[in-house]
Amino acid sequence: MSAAPAAVAASVPAAPPRPRVAWPWGRLRAAALALAIPAGLAVIWHLLTTGRPYSLIPPPAEVWTALVDLAVGGINDDAFSATLLTHLGASLSRVYGGFALAVLFALPLGLLIGRVPLMRQLLDPTFQILRPVPVTAWLPLAMILFGLGPRSAYFLVFLGAFYPILVNTIFGVRSVEPRLFEAASMLGCRGSAQFARVVLPAALPSIFTGLRLGLGFAWVVIVVGEMTGVQTGLGAIIMEARQLSRTEIVICGMIVIGVAGFLSDRIVMLIGRRLLAWSPSHG
Repeated sequence: MSAAPAAVAASVPAAPPRPRVAWPWGRLRAAALALAIPAGLAVIWHLLTTGRPYSLIPPPAEVWTALVDLAVGGINDDAFSATLLTHLGASLSRVYGGFALAVLFALPLGLLIGRVPLMRQLLDPTFQILRPVPVTAWLPLAMILFGLGPRSAYFLVFLGAFYPILVNTIFGVRSVEPRLFEAASMLGCRGSAQFARVVLPAALPSIFTGLRLGLGFAWVVIVVGEMTGVQTGLGAIIMEARQLSRTEIVICGMIVIGVAGFLSDRIVMLIGRRLLAWSPSHG
């Protein structure tokens, strides 16, 4: 008699587990760890510079005041007041314009050099000779070729972003497993069709790594790119502030470049995670 209730109880489906409430402790901890070193450096900076009127490095409070005035004005009312958006917009256009040109040229060249032996023998030695030349060495030649102004800045940013994208694309294509090409050939995918069906998807993780590095280098060289006689841009105000001994404006420009580069990198990472959800290292 006792076996029947047990059988009935066993046939009743168990209640679904209650959904766990997702607490944001993990994100808060990650944010706290990310801010720990900048906060510590700011404290050290404050202790070393506050109360020293003849120090060449201004204290953090003075830099913060200059940054607010640079953004919205109303404090110093000088030539730098309320000009941040103008300079940031000019630098953004040059960084993303030069980066887009680098992607346009580096991706197809990387695919060809990585996949076609003749193109690799023809082009790779030349690029490997030019790649170690620093962007600063190109500055005089860029001003001769393109003149003073934004075109030289676009060219220098293009150079800074071009080689990381190219090298990582070549590496990604050369790392594609040969058995993938054999499997594609067995399924009827041959010749140039393998670029879109096999090479590009398999090399995409390395390509996105190159895109992140290339965009980072684009922000690194923007100051050099805007030393070509342009009137607006974060690099332009850094150079102008240096000539006027406005160290707080120089530091403000550095901070804005760092934050803009960080946000740009996050955008590329989010795009990569969506497109590479299948990849263990990016998904």
